[in-house]
Amino acid sequence: VIAEVRSFVLANKAELREMAENVRVAVRLRPFNEREIMRNAKLVLKMDGNSTFIYNPVDMNVEPKKYTFDYSYWSHDNFKEEKSGYLSPFSPQYADQRRVFGDLGEGVLDNAWNGYNCSLFAYGQTGSGKSYSMVGYGANKGIVPVTCERLFEGILERKDSGDEFQVSFSMLEIYNEQIRDLLNTSKSQRGGLKVRESQTKGFYVENLTSVAVKNYIEIDGWIAQGTKNRTVASTNMNATSSRAHTIVAINFNQRTKNTAGRVIQRTSVINLVDLAGSERADSTGATGSRLKEGAAINKSLSTLGNTIKALAENSNGKKIVVPYRDSVLTKLLKNALGGNSKTIMIAALSPADINYEETLSTLRFADRAKSIKTRATVNESPTDKLIRELKEENARLMAMLKDMKMGPESKMIQQGASEEEITLLKREMEEEIAKNLEHNQKEMENIEMSWQQRLVESQLAWQEQEKEERKKRERRKTTPHFWNLNEDPLLTNTIVHLIGQGESRIGNSKAKFPPEISLNGLSILADHAIIENEQNEHIFLQASSGAKILLNGKIQEEEKEELHHNDRILFGSNHLYIFHHPKELATLAREGKIPIPVTFDKAQEEIAHEKGIDISTKGKSLGEILLRDDLISVMPMIQEANAIAEELEKPIAFEIFVISPQTFGMKDGKPEVKVQMKSLVNDYTYMIQATEFIDLRYRIQEVYQNFMQGFDWDLPKDEDPFILPAESESLIGTARVYLQTLLHKLDLKENLVLIDYKGTEVGSLQVSVCPCEPDGGDELTDHFIEDPLQLLGKPLHICIQISQVTDIPRRYRKNLHCRYTFYLDTSATVTEYAVGMSDIKFNHKRVISIDPVVKQFIDYVSENPLVIEVWGQQSDILPKDDPSKSEKGRLLNAILQPKSAKKRENIIEGDCCRRITLELRAIRKKMDKQEEKLQRIKVLTEKARNDGYATLPIDDVTAILESQSVKGMPRNKRNISIGDPYETVKSKACSVM
Repeated sequence: VIAEVRSFVLANKAELREMAENVRVAVRLRPFNEREIMRNAKLVLKMDGNSTFIYNPVDMNVEPKKYTFDYSYWSHDNFKEEKSGYLSPFSPQYADQRRVFGDLGEGVLDNAWNGYNCSLFAYGQTGSGKSYSMVGYGANKGIVPVTCERLFEGILERKDSGDEFQVSFSMLEIYNEQIRDLLNTSKSQRGGLKVRESQTKGFYVENLTSVAVKNYIEIDGWIAQGTKNRTVASTNMNATSSRAHTIVAINFNQRTKNTAGRVIQRTSVINLVDLAGSERADSTGATGSRLKEGAAINKSLSTLGNTIKALAENSNGKKIVVPYRDSVLTKLLKNALGGNSKTIMIAALSPADINYEETLSTLRFADRAKSIKTRATVNESPTDKLIRELKEENARLMAMLKDMKMGPESKMIQQGASEEEITLLKREMEEEIAKNLEHNQKEMENIEMSWQQRLVESQLAWQEQEKEERKKRERRKTTPHFWNLNEDPLLTNTIVHLIGQGESRIGNSKAKFPPEISLNGLSILADHAIIENEQNEHIFLQASSGAKILLNGKIQEEEKEELHHNDRILFGSNHLYIFHHPKELATLAREGKIPIPVTFDKAQEEIAHEKGIDISTKGKSLGEILLRDDLISVMPMIQEANAIAEELEKPIAFEIFVISPQTFGMKDGKPEVKVQMKSLVNDYTYMIQATEFIDLRYRIQEVYQNFMQGFDWDLPKDEDPFILPAESESLIGTARVYLQTLLHKLDLKENLVLIDYKGTEVGSLQVSVCPCEPDGGDELTDHFIEDPLQLLGKPLHICIQISQVTDIPRRYRKNLHCRYTFYLDTSATVTEYAVGMSDIKFNHKRVISIDPVVKQFIDYVSENPLVIEVWGQQSDILPKDDPSKSEKGRLLNAILQPKSAKKRENIIEGDCCRRITLELRAIRKKMDKQEEKLQRIKVLTEKARNDGYATLPIDDVTAILESQSVKGMPRNKRNISIGDPYETVKSKACSVM
């Protein structure tokens, strides 16, 4: 049998090599982080073998969703920390770094030795543990460093084989659809590096630096340098590091001689991809908005999702065009996803209930990815064959270029192309062909160049770089310095600014004289601050006039301030540093006062605390803690957006608000963080969700990036993120109608106060809610109900009328209308649209029939007000005769109309008073009814006594008690309306109440 299998394999070796195989997918669950522990987060994931189960936190008793992968790694608990810092298993359930590498990394390594291209990419939301699996920290090395170490160990073991092994390394970042070379910042160009396409290589990055390396120490050093370059670039460009994709590529060439003496080259490209945080790849509340769709920052991940989906469906027999070309990322991952590569994906999962939606999205993404098939082949060719193929492609390209110059104009003109279009297309095609020719020529030169030549060139650059880094590491031990804090832990402590003795200036590149500490980016002045170092003992900071500096969260004035070890300094809007003072640290250590390490989150909490936000968690509910965290995360984004608007001279301001659902009459619900955009030209305002603002912020960052690079950044009005959407409708205010009088069949007619999200009075609304006849007409008889339970099982018809709205802000002049939902409505009722400037008439009337009345309806009316929202569209320009347009007019309005800015407390107090007043009137009506019945019984008794009867007919007494007519006793006409809430109560029974 073995012989037959061996002969089958040898006979079909080529076909077996090209056999399609599925992408291998693993998921890994991390422990709770500090924030989740503070929130008392619930665990919503469970693993059993290769299966992963996720529970809906709304109801943990509901059957969980089940997903099955190649590997399901439980790294949540059941581990212990060894003396070395390594996290080892406490039980067989825990998956440590060694086990993950054994399952995934070993496969990557084996494939590389066998000549296959291989790719490993990590996917998941920010903070889910992608970087831990890929890179790791300390003794817990991730897949990338261990793979590199083991690769060089294997080369060392084969050093006497006579074969030649070559390893080169490149590192790039994709941010906002632009490619940055992280190993050579001097190659940075406007718009980033270009992606080209070759017939032999597929998509590649033009002019990307690739350095030859001889051991893992060099790779580790280049990775550190690339990470530093990435941090500097993201800080200067005001970019969000978690939104960038990082691709580390290791090119591994093996040159051996066959029996004929020909040199055979076996090549493997190992792509290690750390994808951007996935939490905003899907809709976030800005679904369908121009802001979300226009943001290039989301393009790569959304296209990756579409590509994965198309490949998965094609694997199931469908034929769908795969959108590789729609983004830079998918172009570069084409081989990894659907071409010549053995591919592994590791999806990082967050365990907490508060991340349920993002974790579920990650599981669905991974589930689709596992059905993708790739067709890997061994990249093995004689060296002279590789050179011949490149020469043949060059000849083909030269022929194409010649044809272009001869001119295919006639054919293109026949197809309807203009002369300008033909010229532009020819120029683009000639440029593409020329670049491919240049690239192929470099490839041939690299093949023919000896490996030692390339290694020498890289070694010179590496040694110079390592020399500088070693010198800086030594100086850090004795010299005061700043080191950076970043939201991404991998980018923290990558930028260091040493403070030399004497005076050091901090400023940007536009300074008259180059500053000793150069910072560039948002809100950094040419001369921002001065640092004085007195013999490495006392260090002082002095801010320049107009410079934005926060010291330990507090605004730093122009006075000189001494710095102390572990101080937190924010220069401008996003240069956040920790001050390190070696001598002071040594003194503290001798006194046993070791400072607590500062994290990025702790520094942001400190800034928020100084701005008045209560950051403590003691005695707070989970909802309050979540609200606090949302405020802390959104606040620096608001400051950043305002700083960019100021620098670009955009007349708009962003302001953060906490909106309570009770403000809008909702009984339940948690407070929400919202952001108001306000025009500084005409007071035009627009309120958006915090998630919408985060997407808007990416668009703002994109504009600022173009501004910094000298691109055309001033966008058309319909694309400009600083322009408020003029056609959008805004919520002006809400009014609450308390409905308890309906349960007694009493009319309610009221002029209600409109309040906005700040709790300020912004107008009034005239509303009536009355019992009526089925056709909407007034009830003809008085059917006062003493006990609401008397309505059970009977029909009740209600007429809701909205007459007009008055005194609303004058900027709302178009598309004015009201919206409300009543009882079991599944969608809002919307009144007709109106236009006006003062008293706007609606004349809305709606008849609602409840047949029969049930207990649920009685509970709804008793406990819930009818919330009526007033909406409108703002005008770009206020009327010319509007006196509030001028500062003098605004001051005059403030004097003449002091009541227009009532405090929320007064409005809520008045609202409660109105509700109590309605209840008192219902009680007064009930007491009046009781007295009326008593008087009728007295009259009936007197009449019976006069007629000589000793008893009363039971039917007559029952009729009186049930409010029915008795012959000869006329009924009073019902006519209840809302008047003075403090009207004198005449009934004795009501007075007693």
